[in-house]
Amino acid sequence: MTARPEVLSAKRIVVKVGSSSVSGANAGQIDPLVDALAAAHARGTEVVLVSSGAIATAIPFLNLDGRPTDLATQQAAAAVGQNVLMWRYQTSLDRYRILAGQVLLTAGDLEHPTPRSNAQRAMERLLGLRILPIVNENDTVATHEIRFGDNDRLASMVCELIAADLLVLLSDVDALYTKPPSEPGAEPIALVAFEDDLAGVELGDIGAAGVGTGGAGTKIAAAKLAAAAGTPVLLTSTPNVARALSGELTGTWFEARPEAPAEPR
Repeated sequence: MTARPEVLSAKRIVVKVGSSSVSGANAGQIDPLVDALAAAHARGTEVVLVSSGAIATAIPFLNLDGRPTDLATQQAAAAVGQNVLMWRYQTSLDRYRILAGQVLLTAGDLEHPTPRSNAQRAMERLLGLRILPIVNENDTVATHEIRFGDNDRLASMVCELIAADLLVLLSDVDALYTKPPSEPGAEPIALVAFEDDLAGVELGDIGAAGVGTGGAGTKIAAAKLAAAAGTPVLLTSTPNVARALSGELTGTWFEARPEAPAEPR
């Protein structure tokens, strides 16, 4: 019996992976990530991947010393890196004869009814065609004022958009800890009840500095957002994604908002 039957029973799963997990020295993690996604896809699960990493992927191709700070260079790097990133994903997915579909969104797309409806319709059709949508923020046209800020929040909003049954947030750390895991006395947290405000947790960064924009705080906020909309969340590390998607006991589970009892007739 699987430790987390909710994972195997989920018909629609959103998986979010961060920049530091799929770029630079960690670009080799794309194949194992795709292996896990393909295994879920093979059992009939509809899978959506929300992937950061476009700007980080472009850094070596543009001979940059690190993540650019000005908006124009960020936009240019995103245009280059998104192309390379999608090529890497599709090349890996080819091993399973799975076709990817690129979906680039801005915050405005999900905040206004018409583009939101268009995005929802496109996503539903892609999933109906058994295509694996790969979602990222449209950094080439987004500005600082209208950005999601991080793809953790984007992933939670995608969950709500397509009524996902599970959100899996991947990072460099295998779980949420009571304090930064490098500090003495840090303990992993296996379960976060819906009403738990995590007031006693000391937050540190999750992810390699300099390539990503998220951290432990953004992941908790995204998990809480998804949970409030009725989607449970599993937070774990990218190397543990196969275990997570097969229902093994790994990472931190955020319980979804309890369903309201049906009113008596």
